[in-house]
Amino acid sequence: MSAQIAMHLLVTGANGQLGQCLADQLKTQNIAHTLLSRQDADINDTVVLEKIIADKGVTAIINAAAYTAVDKAESEPDLARRVNVDGPTALAKLSARFDIPLLHVSTDYVFDGNQQTPYVETDATGPTGVYGQTKLDGELAIQRHATKYIIMRTAWVFSEYGNNFLKTMLRLAKERDTLGVVADQVGCPTYAGDIAQALISVARQLHEAEEQNLPEARYGIYHYAGDEAVSWHGFAMAIFEEAHQQGALVKIPVVNAIATQDYPTPAKRPAYSVLSTVKLSHDYGVDASDWCKAIAHIVCKAGM
Repeated sequence: MSAQIAMHLLVTGANGQLGQCLADQLKTQNIAHTLLSRQDADINDTVVLEKIIADKGVTAIINAAAYTAVDKAESEPDLARRVNVDGPTALAKLSARFDIPLLHVSTDYVFDGNQQTPYVETDATGPTGVYGQTKLDGELAIQRHATKYIIMRTAWVFSEYGNNFLKTMLRLAKERDTLGVVADQVGCPTYAGDIAQALISVARQLHEAEEQNLPEARYGIYHYAGDEAVSWHGFAMAIFEEAHQQGALVKIPVVNAIATQDYPTPAKRPAYSVLSTVKLSHDYGVDASDWCKAIAHIVCKAGM
């Protein structure tokens, strides 16, 4: 019997909100890992990455690096493509070369948002902007160059780190008495800490399957998102009510429900981007993100 190899995860995009949540949980769970930010190494620099993978004994890659500025992508398509397509392509080739899994995070923006029922992994894609198209092209590149891959699509990501809807709403609530929030876009808010836990759980199960020589690993595309669909307006109200209950917000502002057309943006947003998480729950036992619980956790932790 061959000696067991300890799991060692390489995390790219370490400075993003998901990357920071991954760092927190990997440290807490005492899992060997290497964190790479954009300042540490370019994910397109295969020479540097090859050396890291070989020297550290990396057993899986988690790619949390992404160009996520949805509106700016419309005027910066080359930069978006470099990060969202070229980067995953390079990582997929490394995954194949070293025969290790690549866990890659994608987005609900690969869909057009015209559906009325939760999107499953086999539904037809149809991105409506540069961001969504580059993320889809990144997915296709991974499928083309790697065999051991998990593509985890998620949506409406928020956390205690970085810039996101929750932090923006809390800031605006302290500055204004009245806000207008879009009410005709529906999705599932997803806590980055829960995404991190989902990725780690999947990586661990893949590693154990490899160690035990199980016949078939469950690779492919999965969806991971919040457990309850809501509009941006509903999400904002849930944030304000929790913050007010915890005493982090003295007064809840008046929140007017507005239409997408009243808040024009360079990039078109999906009107409906609810993702079904049934497949991930079935294959890996990972439950959907409890975003209401996460709001309470973040407000309490950050003292917002």
